[in-house]
Amino acid sequence: MVARAVPVQAGSTSSAMAVPHGPASVSTARRRLRNDLGDRSIPDAVIDDAVLILSELLSNSCRHARPLQAEDPEPGDRPGRSAERRPHVADDGAEIGTVLVSWRMRGDGLLTLEVTDGGATTRPVPASPSVSAHGGRGLSIVGKLAKDWGVRHAPGQVTVWAELPAFEQVRGGGERRSA
Repeated sequence: MVARAVPVQAGSTSSAMAVPHGPASVSTARRRLRNDLGDRSIPDAVIDDAVLILSELLSNSCRHARPLQAEDPEPGDRPGRSAERRPHVADDGAEIGTVLVSWRMRGDGLLTLEVTDGGATTRPVPASPSVSAHGGRGLSIVGKLAKDWGVRHAPGQVTVWAELPAFEQVRGGGERRSA
């Protein structure tokens, strides 16, 4: 599996990486986030919450959403004409693509985590699973750990984000909102 660093502005307190759209990417992103936040002397309890939140967001993306689509020009397209957006497809017919994972320390002490993918047929919302259900609790967990979280839409992509205080451990019961 290959994770690709995405350039960020010099002097920035942010990090971004494009990871393959698939469950194996979750451990790669978690490890990089844990190392990066540890290097910034973020308290372990905050790091643990941030890693869990990122795991939930990226797992949901890989399970429910499409990858970001690369722009491939059709054969014979004229230069300067917009290319049609189509997914890459492997020999076995599986869709290949990436998901963008990023985090940044804001000046106000909030840590913002984001996962950007190609969207899904439904909007990300917390579920109300039964006690015996094997899944469906991820966004509820995010809502309990994060100060705030939400969903941002752009053409061809959806970003689910969460923010939490980086230097104080406050269990928020965050509100979900769109940006």
